Formats: sequence, C-alpha cells, structure tokens
Amino acid sequence: MTIRHLALVSLPVADQDRSIAFFRDKLGFEVRRDAQMGSGGSRWVEIAPPGAQTSITLVTWFEKMPPGCVQGLVLNTPDIGTIRARLEQLGVPASEVKSAPWGRYCTLNDPDANGLVIVQEPEA
Repeated sequence: MTIRHLALVSLPVADQDRSIAFFRDKLGFEVRRDAQMGSGGSRWVEIAPPGAQTSITLVTWFEKMPPGCVQGLVLNTPDIGTIRARLEQLGVPASEVKSAPWGRYCTLNDPDANGLVIVQEPEA
C-alpha cells in the first residue's frame, strides 16, 4: 500500500461564499467543485491554486473545527514580493515580508481568522 499525495485539507469557515470570494479574488485560487451534499443543504466546496495537486475544502459542518481554528496553513509562491504587493493593493492586511532559513514569507488571515503563511522557498 502506498499513499501518493495529500488530496485535500479541510478549512473551517462560517460562510462558504465569502471564503470563495476571498480565495478566488484575493489569492487567485480556482473553484474546483461546488456541489450540494446530500439533502441537508450542505455544500461541498473545493478550491485550489491553479494546477495544484492538493485542494482545500471549505467546511461548515465539523463541530470540533470552528471557523478560525486553523493556524499555519502554508501556501507556496515563487515570488513573495509580487504576492505581498498584490495583497496590499487589494486591501488584504498581511505582515511585512520576513526572512528565515527556510525562506521568505508573510502572514495573513482569511475572513474567519484562519492563519495563512505564504512562503517563497530559498533558491537552491
């Protein structure tokens, strides 16, 4: 038995439409799936950066995962300066770009205060 890759990560949110708009319009993600789940009115919403193998599902149904409880979800970019400038232009509060041995990064929150880290890894 072999596990090939991480398929998806659940991110708890209060309002799926608001979160779709943030990730799509501010971070450039695409909506991969937005479908009804069963007869209870719940939705399966899956988003990802274009071309990414792993996606995020925006969940509203896990009692033990309230909106905002995820911290340190790491996103990768080849150009942290451009991403940080775009966030500022779009009015998204983000930290200044900082440097660490593992790369350059900035931090921000999604609309539910889930903590995101955008990282540019050091060149080899």
